[in-house]
Amino acid sequence: MKVAIAQLDPTVGDFPGNVGKAEGILKEARRKGVKLVVFPELYLLGYPPRDLLLRPDFLREAEKAFTRFRRVSRGISVVVGHILLGEEVEANRADPSAQAFGTGRALYNTAFLLDDGEIVGYQAKGRLPSFDVFEEERYFTPAREVRLLDWRGLRLGISVCEDFWYREGVIAEQIGAGADLLVNVSASPYFRGKPTIRWGLGRDWVRRGRVPLIYANLVGGQDEIIFDGNSFVLRPDGAFLLRAPAFVEGLFVCDLAGEPVKEPAEAGIEDIHAALVLGIRDYFRKNGLKGAVIGISGGIDSAVVSSLAVEALGRERVRLVFLPGPYTSELSQEGASAVARALGITLDVVPIGGIVSELAELLSHHIDTVGVVAENIQARVRGLILMAFANATGYAVLCPGNKAEIAMGYNTLYGDTVGALAPIGDLLKEEVYELARYINRRAGKEIIPAFVQERPPSAELRPDQTDEQDIPPYRILDPLLRELLVHNVPLGKLEADFGAEVVREVSRRLRRSEYKRKQLPPVLKVSPKAFGIGRRYPLTNLFEG
Repeated sequence: MKVAIAQLDPTVGDFPGNVGKAEGILKEARRKGVKLVVFPELYLLGYPPRDLLLRPDFLREAEKAFTRFRRVSRGISVVVGHILLGEEVEANRADPSAQAFGTGRALYNTAFLLDDGEIVGYQAKGRLPSFDVFEEERYFTPAREVRLLDWRGLRLGISVCEDFWYREGVIAEQIGAGADLLVNVSASPYFRGKPTIRWGLGRDWVRRGRVPLIYANLVGGQDEIIFDGNSFVLRPDGAFLLRAPAFVEGLFVCDLAGEPVKEPAEAGIEDIHAALVLGIRDYFRKNGLKGAVIGISGGIDSAVVSSLAVEALGRERVRLVFLPGPYTSELSQEGASAVARALGITLDVVPIGGIVSELAELLSHHIDTVGVVAENIQARVRGLILMAFANATGYAVLCPGNKAEIAMGYNTLYGDTVGALAPIGDLLKEEVYELARYINRRAGKEIIPAFVQERPPSAELRPDQTDEQDIPPYRILDPLLRELLVHNVPLGKLEADFGAEVVREVSRRLRRSEYKRKQLPPVLKVSPKAFGIGRRYPLTNLFEG
């Protein structure tokens, strides 16, 4: 029997577009003789819809879209993630902040089985994730019962995303009840190494139940989240019948009685590159942004962001601006020019020395304009000019900050932090270098020159400045931040490994720069813990722990 996964990239709230894309996929599936097509979690709405789920008009349009989807799914069987409005629930009618909270009815995150456009049955999501970027308990009610659905002589165990990750619950009960085929619809965000985790979990399920599994994951960028696809079908023995490509839309078909395909290999930096390119492309496409403006400094961060932007948008939609100041070196100009040439872009050069001098003179009548004041004037003038370019062209500025700088607050608010998106804001410095090397290998030529990669990082806001004068060396800072941010290791244990002084200083700077991160552009998430919606610390916080 032929089955297929519709690994698609919906846009949140674009009901006509999402239904239209599904219609084309279903036509293709019929032509190929597919019996069952599986779509991802909440496909018609897009994921995550967040507080749109609290708007009755949004839910009404979602139901209209589901009706249209059922119509275009005639002549074939489909599993699709959607919402289900349930029973009335008690609401807080006294607090004005709660009065607009939803419809007064329970809402379920649900997978529906359709046959010839008719609803055969459904299964609601049992586990509602409320960690990291997820906040489903804010919107949904967990499943009240677990079902098996009869379809063409098979008993289907259908589940939604998070239920796949727990040994007990919906899928375990379906296996215990005698499921013949497991189907999971997911919107599982990407981070490095996560596809391998999913494959391992899938194999656990099929070997436990001795049944095949169809796992359909979303693909595409949604704000700071990137979905990688990497959907798959497994035989009962754990062999792959299908492994859909990463970061690619399409209909992917296999026969449940077919021969196994090649085992997937663990991906490395190439997946990070593909994820960031897709994240940039979808952010610009879905928000109707014309192109990108990047302040290219001659350093590695802005060089990497420039390369990613050209890959995502095309060189004709990328504007590179070099903004030399009082302390900009000739090597920086050479680096910026070399990257622009390699990318095929004419470099705009806008010297800022005169403006900086005039501002310093103006302010000197009122305040002392030395030290950090003088440094940040330069950064903010650059930010102002980049925003002027954006206003004049209808483009959006890309922020080149990396995760280590952002963690330390080693940036200038309203200066180098301006922008609509921070593509490498979840990459530690060592990962930026790794990505630069991959960009060159992939291109088969030097996009980012060796001297740009080898020179000491510097903001060049004062004479002979280097990053390591202001923050710990990246060889220490990167692994320390990984332990602190991703693994949540207590400071006492870190002090034994890294030394008390550096750990306390990094922790202090991390805590004191929270207000800066609150005002940063969204950061594309490619690690288990990125700055942004998945890490919520108070701005006012004296805990030094």
